[in-house]
Amino acid sequence: MARLQEKYSKEVAPALMAKYSYKSTMQIPKLEKIVINIGCGEAKDNAKALDGAVSDLQAITGQKPVITKARKSVATFKIREGMSIGCKVTLRGAKMYEFLDRFFNVALPRVRDFRGINPNSFDGRGNYCVGVKEQLIFPEIDYDKIDKLRGMDIIMVTTAKTDEEARELLSLMGAPFSTK
Repeated sequence: MARLQEKYSKEVAPALMAKYSYKSTMQIPKLEKIVINIGCGEAKDNAKALDGAVSDLQAITGQKPVITKARKSVATFKIREGMSIGCKVTLRGAKMYEFLDRFFNVALPRVRDFRGINPNSFDGRGNYCVGVKEQLIFPEIDYDKIDKLRGMDIIMVTTAKTDEEARELLSLMGAPFSTK
């Protein structure tokens, strides 16, 4: 069992139960899944560019990414419907907690001039999204083997009803929110 998963059941859930005085343990917010997405705009011109993004994402998550395709044609971006334009991975269970632990404790402190993640990046329904500018912050990526710096979106989907509950859940799990 992952260290963060154990922390949730022993520390986080009882703290949330006490703070928000839930009547049932099923009302306690929990992390449902983490979706990591890399948009690869240059894939429309160079098919090999997407291969690099897929291999980076696979190294970071330990899971095979799914290729995402364009839903509709956009003439200004020169994209046709059905073109491969990115990749994503959905993590659940033990892999999700293991990734979150590495993200909070290893990857984020490696960001240059890191002062914490934005506490206002919630969507209004208890989900949190953070953007990463480069994949090099993850220790699984070898600096000499990358062909291009790629950013990614990391979305943490929770069962919380409000942003306040989700913020409390993530901060108890170790999210380094900035205090601005």
